[in-house]
Amino acid sequence: MTVSVKDVAAAASVSVGTVSNVLNRPDKVSPATVARVQAAIDELGFVRNDAARQLRAGRSRSIGLIILDSANPFFAEVARGAEERAAREGMSVLLGSSDQVPERESNYLDLFREQRVNGVLLTPTDVDADMLRHFTDSGTPLVIVDGEMPGGRVPSVAVDDVRGGMLAVEHLLETGRRRIAYVGGPAGIRQVADRLEGARRALARVPDATLEVIEQGALTVLHGRDAGEQIAHRPISERPDAVFCANDLLALGVMQGTAILGEMRIPEDLALIGYDDIDFAESAVVSLSSVRQPARTIGAEAVELLLESLDSSGAAIRHVRFQPELVVRASTGR
Repeated sequence: MTVSVKDVAAAASVSVGTVSNVLNRPDKVSPATVARVQAAIDELGFVRNDAARQLRAGRSRSIGLIILDSANPFFAEVARGAEERAAREGMSVLLGSSDQVPERESNYLDLFREQRVNGVLLTPTDVDADMLRHFTDSGTPLVIVDGEMPGGRVPSVAVDDVRGGMLAVEHLLETGRRRIAYVGGPAGIRQVADRLEGARRALARVPDATLEVIEQGALTVLHGRDAGEQIAHRPISERPDAVFCANDLLALGVMQGTAILGEMRIPEDLALIGYDDIDFAESAVVSLSSVRQPARTIGAEAVELLLESLDSSGAAIRHVRFQPELVVRASTGR
């Protein structure tokens, strides 16, 4: 049988209000009474209904975080950074993965709003300004993570992915590569499109260089392996001599599909560079060059922006943009 606050009050010979004060404002109750109520709680095995208390208060102590792919180590680090910063405020993070499906993203937004979270951190599948505006108009604060909302009405934290794409391809060009392929995911994902734009800008400066786009259905190792097998099965004269991947998971898959299944040597036959610099990049069979972005810092900064939104002082909306960093390893011929 569920033990109620009334049961605790009866066992401790105090009022329900006193029990409530012990649970929520113990400084207003004498130490002797606190000890008596706590003894009754322990004896009866009372567990407070925190959800009900939060609903009465109008907000929970939670933050919603919706990411594109929970299987991607980059987003795991973003979540870790958000959790660490939230914990310092006595708050928890509720995690949802959209798996790049807009309907699932919308369902999570509705769920978190119903749960009355303090706010939502969102890595959008696609920046639907009308949908996001409708969400923020409902009264739940929102921060865009790894992207921006048109018009700048919502705080955001992101990395300059156009610059990141330029860094990757400029490096490949500096190693003498000229036939470059870009392996990306769905073009509607902002990060994929921006990294491609950066690659094109770098290629535009070298007249004899070419860029081929190999679009995959998702940003996973398996889709990268499929792209690698496609490359390996071509005649040697039709293969690229370098591949830039939209993330490290794709790059690790390309490495498997070309080097292991296609017997192509990396970097001798194919230079390869990824994006994110996840932990697996350095420990790959051939250590993977990558464009690093500060995943954990991104998560922590997103919570910081949310806390500013919750502050009633009317601080200006901020947009934080980090710069990526090129990490050169063996896969591009260090």
